[in-house]
Amino acid sequence: MPKVEFIKEKTPMPHQPAEERKKNFSEVATGYTEELALKEAKRCLQCKNRACVKGCPVEVPIPEFIKLLVEKDYRGAVNKIKEKNVLPAICGRVCPQETQCEKFCTLGRIKDSAPVAIGRLERFVADWDIQNPNPVEESVYCEDPSIKKVAVIGGGPAGLTCAGELANLGYDVTIFEAFHKTGGVLVYGIPEFRLPKKIVQKEIDNLKACGVKIETNKVIGQILTLDDLREQGFKAFFIGVGAGLPIFLNIPGTELNGVLSANEFLTRVNLMKAYDPEYDTPVEHGTNVAVFGGGNVAMDAARTALRLGAERVMIIYRRSEKELPARHEEYEHALEEGIEFHFLRNPTKLIGDEDGFVNSVEVIKMELGEPDESGRRRPVEVPGSEYIIEIDQAIMAIGARANPLLTSQTKGLVLNKWGYIEVNENLQTSIADTFSGGDIVTGAATVISAMGAGKIAAKNIANYLETNN
Repeated sequence: MPKVEFIKEKTPMPHQPAEERKKNFSEVATGYTEELALKEAKRCLQCKNRACVKGCPVEVPIPEFIKLLVEKDYRGAVNKIKEKNVLPAICGRVCPQETQCEKFCTLGRIKDSAPVAIGRLERFVADWDIQNPNPVEESVYCEDPSIKKVAVIGGGPAGLTCAGELANLGYDVTIFEAFHKTGGVLVYGIPEFRLPKKIVQKEIDNLKACGVKIETNKVIGQILTLDDLREQGFKAFFIGVGAGLPIFLNIPGTELNGVLSANEFLTRVNLMKAYDPEYDTPVEHGTNVAVFGGGNVAMDAARTALRLGAERVMIIYRRSEKELPARHEEYEHALEEGIEFHFLRNPTKLIGDEDGFVNSVEVIKMELGEPDESGRRRPVEVPGSEYIIEIDQAIMAIGARANPLLTSQTKGLVLNKWGYIEVNENLQTSIADTFSGGDIVTGAATVISAMGAGKIAAKNIANYLETNN
């Protein structure tokens, strides 16, 4: 690699201006140009210890792909990434690199220096691949399918990754997806302006090119059971159904019209195109909207409500800005777009009008006390500090729990006290031929951690099949 002058500053990512983007669903970050990507890639020090790789749940060979990028061997760079990551265009957009690979970047540990923008470079390479398809390379990692059939239950990031890895190893894989579109949270949860659906579809098409079969509208546990699939010849199973059962605040007024979960709100808008008046799946949108929660889902719901036409959107969060769990980039984007943040506030009740529609929320001021089990300071109510905020829509974005549709119908499957599937170190469940990973095991987490679980499970499923069949 040619020697370059040491550059401390991370190359900025081009974006739509805030006043424009808050009125449309087009992608906010427009991506690096070739010039910007090369400039940023040349910042990489090509460290021998490869600490950045250790921070990646799927172990992408980061220095190697960046070296190829600098050499303008973009085909080589994307193939290098795909050795470990079957969904690079997705990961380059939504992975929290700042707490994973970039957290361990040597440049980021140098005073007044920023880490290499690894995620943005991954996105550039993956987008180049989409814009410059090479049919010869489409199936470069695909083996001829064996007679051993594996069923993957759930088409989210964990299931897609597991299916891709198993197909690459030569297994006959079928994904069973409950919705009419494959992708899980990638299509029903993350908004179009953060992750365009055509990007997700392209990654799925790549898996199908490797022989992965997909059956949609199949709610396993209801339409078919695992025993039914065994009778069809499937020899092993991966359960990656996520944690999609929404949680509501335990306060008066949640039954009012105009109160809904972020799960329902985002699913209608994303998967069912409720933002498009030509589709018969409308979602009511308010003028004054309150979103409760502080994670990425809260940011997504608030920014979506703004784009649907809300005049005022508030995020009400019981801790301070410092404890906000959302990605800092998403928080910055929300601020730029005019989202209001009401920190150290917690709702105590929702209030409705005579027709049963929410028209206000009572909140109480909070202050931070001693740390709780998560390590964050526990919010404590300030007595007598309640006040009213007028709203006409309330969106709950405080988390989700395990959906029991499959787990309750699967005999012998051991769950923990929260309803999540228990697994061993190989991600094997209490049923020998069944493995599981992602949010249905860990609870709500990140896309890349779910992908990491899918990758580990695929390796162990292959070991199980070779040992037992």
